[in-house]
Amino acid sequence: MPTLILVRHGRSTANTEGLLAGRTPGVALDEHGQRQASGLVRRLDELPLVAAVSSPLRRCQDTLAPLAEARPGMPLHTEERVNECDYGQWSGRKLAELSDEPLMATVQRHPSSAAFPGGESMRAMQHRAVEAVRDWNARIEAEHGARAVYLMCSHGDVIKSIVADALGMHLDLFQRISVGPCSATAITYTPLRPFLLRLGDTGELGSLAPPAPTEEESGPEEGSQGNATVGGSA
Repeated sequence: MPTLILVRHGRSTANTEGLLAGRTPGVALDEHGQRQASGLVRRLDELPLVAAVSSPLRRCQDTLAPLAEARPGMPLHTEERVNECDYGQWSGRKLAELSDEPLMATVQRHPSSAAFPGGESMRAMQHRAVEAVRDWNARIEAEHGARAVYLMCSHGDVIKSIVADALGMHLDLFQRISVGPCSATAITYTPLRPFLLRLGDTGELGSLAPPAPTEEESGPEEGSQGNATVGGSA
């Protein structure tokens, strides 16, 4: 099955202002975030991406704009299911103010039980995001093969919930995961298990390119069925 590169959007104006943006329309990248988006092109330069998938929100679309310009032949899709968590009445508020809300303790300690007033639950957020990843994995493999690499640009909590699912972690533990703005997280999915290859990486990603098949190979490539390398890989 394919390798998925999860990219969090670049730093936004809401990030620098200490706001919980949620789905507030029009939240853009700040100047640093724009530089991060431009730098993403170089970081991905050696990676043969077959497609990119994005949250519909502007900050994700803007993060992928330089990459789309550099790769005009790469399909770019919008996927509603990897949209930001719907924080409801919390959206647009200062994080410092929200820290005093009784619900914040649940968000931090038992996020699987957290539901935002006028919004959605964190469990529902994870369910739709993981469903989207599984659907896109199947589509990408059907169209491009099991060695294919594709990218998905989304949001911090969404990406963390996808990583937690890949690692078999309960959602209550997902706050232990950290993904910074414009960081890349790579997961290779196999029939047996997912492999987390990178987490919150801010460097170059060319080493994630799949090796070319050799003449000696017959059937599925080595490791494609999900067997781990005993003792660790080279």
